[in-house]
Amino acid sequence: MSSSTSVLERLGIEHPIIQAPMAGVSTPRLAAAVSNAGGLGSLGIGASTADQARKMIEETQRLTPRPFNVNLFCHAPAQRDAKIEAAWLDYLSPLFEETGLETPSGLEEIYRSFIDDAATLEMLLELRPAVVSFHFGLPSADVIASLREAGIYTMATATCPDEARQIERAGIDAIVAQGMEAGGHRGNFEPEANDEHLSTLVLVRLLLRQTGLPIVAAGGIMDGHAIKAALDLGAAAVQLGTAFVLCPESSANDAYRESLKSEKAKRTRLTKVLSGRPARGMVNRLISFGEAKGSPPPADYPVAYDAAKRLNAAASKLGDHEFAAQWAGQGAPLARELPAADLMALLREESRSSGG
Repeated sequence: MSSSTSVLERLGIEHPIIQAPMAGVSTPRLAAAVSNAGGLGSLGIGASTADQARKMIEETQRLTPRPFNVNLFCHAPAQRDAKIEAAWLDYLSPLFEETGLETPSGLEEIYRSFIDDAATLEMLLELRPAVVSFHFGLPSADVIASLREAGIYTMATATCPDEARQIERAGIDAIVAQGMEAGGHRGNFEPEANDEHLSTLVLVRLLLRQTGLPIVAAGGIMDGHAIKAALDLGAAAVQLGTAFVLCPESSANDAYRESLKSEKAKRTRLTKVLSGRPARGMVNRLISFGEAKGSPPPADYPVAYDAAKRLNAAASKLGDHEFAAQWAGQGAPLARELPAADLMALLREESRSSGG
């Protein structure tokens, strides 16, 4: 039995296509549409409270009887440094002034990590989604054991072979191999560690040599031709994020959608400016300003994100969307604007026409 077949049977899905979680963009409607079309839909709850996440999961369960994935952030607590945060706010002060806001006197750690979130764990064990996945690291062995005992399939993101080894030792069921092409946040366990920025192709092949766990290829995959190529490399499944942003079921706003359909989609960059962790998005004024020569380092994740979100909220009211986090991978110019079910059908047809 191939690894792809085993994953499909284990998850109870028909097609080896996973919609990436994309916290802030994925919705119950999108996840359910992908799952109902035979793939694995996903919810990103890393930016949600336990109560907010519960509502999203319960809504998705009402919309589909099929399996779906719930993704969590397992980042280390922010390294708070008053001097760095003050310098970052001072540097951003002209932008705050421009949007009509007084520069904040301080910033907040706006997202709680799953590694310290007993309420979310309790909720997951109660609702028992078919799949739970982790980004930025791993929870404790006890948490992983609890999810396993509840019959939940687990996945975790790796950006390098060492992270994959940690995932395998932890007893996780599958590895999401995230190449440098991917949009959104890099899944690095330690963002300050040396990142070789391995491509999806190289990372998948390296991981297949060191582990027998199923490998999910993620990063730069936008159509059925790329899906076929990834499966031919040995991946058990593929994960697509940017490809689903233009679906009407996503929560991407009009400005995000227009950027993705414009020339802006041709310029994406990995940057720490927006959130404090490396993440790939379409280049905007805030990224350029934050990376200008002589700029101070941004505050740590997710503290820096507090500043960016405040700026974007104020600027958006003025019709200015140049401070928004519009996450997108290097394949962004290939995005298609289709309902999720139609996109799934097209991806399958393209994969078949490529010889799959």
